[in-house]
Amino acid sequence: MHTRVLSDSDAAFVRTAPPSGSAPRPTERHFWRCETCALVFVARDEQFTEAAERAVYELHENSANDPRYRAFLSQLFVPLRERVGDGAAGLDFGCGPGPTLSAMFRESGVPCADYDPFFFNDPTLLTAQYDFIASTEVFEHLSDPASVIAALVAMLKPGGWLGVMTRQLAPHETFANWHYIRDPTHVAFYDERTFAWIGSRYGLLVERVSRDVVLMQRRTGGHKEPPATHALH
Repeated sequence: MHTRVLSDSDAAFVRTAPPSGSAPRPTERHFWRCETCALVFVARDEQFTEAAERAVYELHENSANDPRYRAFLSQLFVPLRERVGDGAAGLDFGCGPGPTLSAMFRESGVPCADYDPFFFNDPTLLTAQYDFIASTEVFEHLSDPASVIAALVAMLKPGGWLGVMTRQLAPHETFANWHYIRDPTHVAFYDERTFAWIGSRYGLLVERVSRDVVLMQRRTGGHKEPPATHALH
């Protein structure tokens, strides 16, 4: 069951301006909360088309040569690297047009492949098994979090790590003014309850290492079969 995060009287929708050359929608977005997993999300008919979404990502100027970007990614890189051994191999899921996190892992002596549905779309990478999967500033873009998370967990070896960096959901009273929802490609927002539900559903040990970084370790017994109750919308 889903409930409206904000009522019509207190800004139930947020107006967004699409980038130049992209599709004109969405200009109004409503935000809903799943009562099962606490995910806040934008309905799919109010999300960008894939072409419009890609147009936004092509404007990104992230580079492995940018020390500020590396420092930003270090929020996930450092705690995840501490937990994986030198013989590990991983995947940077949603690396974008300028892969950097994978380069940081390789520089530390750990191989890490690049996957992105728009820029590095090699389906064979999604059939392999990994000791770790890192995903920075990706989960907020997922229009179907349930299927993506299930696929990522299935790619983890028992004892493997899934590292996620995404902004923690703002409190209700400040949500309407939260800068993170102004990005029209941001369509899914998570809080402590959401990640706790993910851990319970998929057999993951959940560790929040900072406000916006969560590490989840696959239990050695494998992940659970999804229950009948549907969530992550």
